[in-house]
Amino acid sequence: MRMYDLILKKRNNEELSTEEIQFFIKGYTEGVIPDYQVSALLMAIYFNKMTKRETADLTMAMVNSGEILDLSGIEGIKVDKHSTGGVGDTTTLVLAPMVAALGVPVAKMSGRGLGHTGGTIDKLESFKGFSVEMTNEKFMSNVNNIKVAVGAQTSNLAPADKKLYALRDVTGTVENVSLIASSIMSKKIASGADCIVLDVKVGEGAFMKTPAMAEELAKEMVDIGTHLGRKTVAVISDMDQPLGFAVGNNLEVIEAINTLKGHGPKDLLELCLALGSNMVVLAKKADTVEQAREMLMETITSGKAIAKLKEFVKAQGGDIECIDDTNKFEKAKSLIPVYSDKNGFVNKIHAEKVGLIAMELGAGRATKESVIDLSVGIVLEKKRSDEVREGDVIAYIYANDEKLGEIAKKKLKECYVIENVKKEEIPLIHNIIN
Repeated sequence: MRMYDLILKKRNNEELSTEEIQFFIKGYTEGVIPDYQVSALLMAIYFNKMTKRETADLTMAMVNSGEILDLSGIEGIKVDKHSTGGVGDTTTLVLAPMVAALGVPVAKMSGRGLGHTGGTIDKLESFKGFSVEMTNEKFMSNVNNIKVAVGAQTSNLAPADKKLYALRDVTGTVENVSLIASSIMSKKIASGADCIVLDVKVGEGAFMKTPAMAEELAKEMVDIGTHLGRKTVAVISDMDQPLGFAVGNNLEVIEAINTLKGHGPKDLLELCLALGSNMVVLAKKADTVEQAREMLMETITSGKAIAKLKEFVKAQGGDIECIDDTNKFEKAKSLIPVYSDKNGFVNKIHAEKVGLIAMELGAGRATKESVIDLSVGIVLEKKRSDEVREGDVIAYIYANDEKLGEIAKKKLKECYVIENVKKEEIPLIHNIIN
């Protein structure tokens, strides 16, 4: 078998066999097949696309390129959740305790963030002492005992995907649905989940900018999961404005805690209920999503969810005092209000720009070497459809560098589109694919 023949075959819009896909992934991972040949194949795939079978085979070949977590020692049906990423996306910190409080095992492998704000691990490290480094035995023991654990993704989890993505990133072949879907799903399947719930973001602050694009990706990932024997559901959710009010690590953790205490943002809670109810149904703890929603809400009203968060954080070495008193989280030196300079209705908030402003304050990583400042960020006071008057505070900036804070203030004001007539609201949940 020669890589040259695979390139010609895909260039001519023919299907690659399972064996050919395995050959190219194995050879590239081991360094036998050079970048220039894989680049040529990726470009052929970009233009001619892949069939559902090819996409599933590519996913599985990447899964098999490294370690596959064996979670068979965990009792029950293990359901994982994955978000395609957005601004203010704090769902894992709310979802995991709620779902675990219902006896559903949440065994999650997460990564650090690169971009707007920290990843789930960075946010969890807002709790002093919290550690994601643990043996597989400890990880599974935590899930069996308290139903939830979050660990760091190992470097040997789907290594072919890491290598392939780095090449796609510099060869103009990122925006292909089959390649995106197989990249996401390879890591989820290698992480050992029995069932997968996907939060596919759509809008200006998401990778998929239109509902049609998001639906295409969602269907592709659900097809992959189904083909590979994993029950998979995709929830397509709005990211045309930040989720919740907080953008920044400590600030988002505080918002998650408030949500678990019953007084968080409505959109964050609603999305967590939509995702969580599907997780609970897949885990066979409820017969319908309506029943599951009621069960999840009860974990908040009864205090079980916040108690589970404490149990989870404590089990991984974190300080839980700040859960009872969020004022104990580290605070930024400067709190800078941003005022509206006109009357009207908020018709748009440029979500991606808000995320980039937070990153410039230090809340995210511009490069892998960047050090995150957990205390900085943005808290929105007004969101889409809200009425504002001239002089109203529309947001607060948390900064440790006053100069950066003042720059952020000017930029953040420009993120708000305030007009005389209120536009029709965009739904939070666009569709659910199963």
